[in-house]
Amino acid sequence: MTNKEYWYWLCNIDGIGNRKIKSLFRLFPSPEAVYFAKERELSYVQGLKHSDIQMIKESKQHLSEKIEEYSKLKSANIKFVTVEDNEYPKRLKNIYDSPYALYVKGNIPEDSKPTVAIIGARNCSNYGKEMAYYYGKELAGYGIQIISGMAMGIDSYGQWGALESGNTFAILGSGIDVCYPKQNIELYMKLQEKGGVISEYGIGKKPLPYYFPMRNRIISGLSDCIVVIEAKQKSGSFITVDQALEQGKEVFALPGRVSDALSLGCNELIKNGANMLLNTEEILEFFHISQKNNGINEKKIKKMLAKEEKIIYSCLSLEPKHVDVIIQETKLSFSNVISILIQLELEGMVIQPIKNHYTIVPFH
Repeated sequence: MTNKEYWYWLCNIDGIGNRKIKSLFRLFPSPEAVYFAKERELSYVQGLKHSDIQMIKESKQHLSEKIEEYSKLKSANIKFVTVEDNEYPKRLKNIYDSPYALYVKGNIPEDSKPTVAIIGARNCSNYGKEMAYYYGKELAGYGIQIISGMAMGIDSYGQWGALESGNTFAILGSGIDVCYPKQNIELYMKLQEKGGVISEYGIGKKPLPYYFPMRNRIISGLSDCIVVIEAKQKSGSFITVDQALEQGKEVFALPGRVSDALSLGCNELIKNGANMLLNTEEILEFFHISQKNNGINEKKIKKMLAKEEKIIYSCLSLEPKHVDVIIQETKLSFSNVISILIQLELEGMVIQPIKNHYTIVPFH
């Protein structure tokens, strides 16, 4: 057996997780040494139960199956990266309870490039979707790697935005070959082309509830700072934030109206000392990245528009506005407003998130 095969065997013993492997390594210098350890020697390992020792013993009887399983990883385009490999992220080596091995489809974030986690509510608002997409695209355009959990809502919108201009990486709470949620299969495939999909769980592992808090330490561990776009007062995003703070990472939160339930969590984070996120420049300053023109700004857009188009565009914001309100505020006729909105929508400058409600597209 090769060293990698011993690692794969050890990391795939039922009931022997990260902490028990850590206990084993206090007594044994390598996975190979664990494999050849006698039952009596294993009994000296603190925290290892009799049932755990039996699982290790039983796993040796199915060794050929594990070796065959390991050999199939390459054909499935899955990399098995251990803490001993040069490819293993340096950022993760510095966190408590770092995973001993990672499964990767695509690539791993580069140690030399800055990384930002964009996280938030699954059931987010249209404003949250736009902001996640906007910050994902803007930051990735400056060469910042975007980390997220590929969950519905803020996570996935931030990653779709990042795919527009750079690289983004998803940390799964399931096996590397299991796309969860299933609705994100297109994103799951795209990430393997421009970034990567990463998990500490092997082939076929279902997305169990306790996997997700565990994967959050990897999201924060791989990130230099955390950006929270929207979060309720009691949000799962706080698990990642707490782990980030324990790891000594900076946290940025997008402020919102005090009456919005999805902004309560962010506003509370800011109240307790998180950085208030008002624009991309704050993140760029954090990384000492010089600003540059990353696309068409609002002033240039307005110069390109005709007079009536400018009036309608200036009337819009990131909050959905009903067409009747637009007519009332602009004093233009119904037919004019509708035809201009359709034209602006075709040009990708406004969107209709809800029927007859319009918002600007911030990434222009």
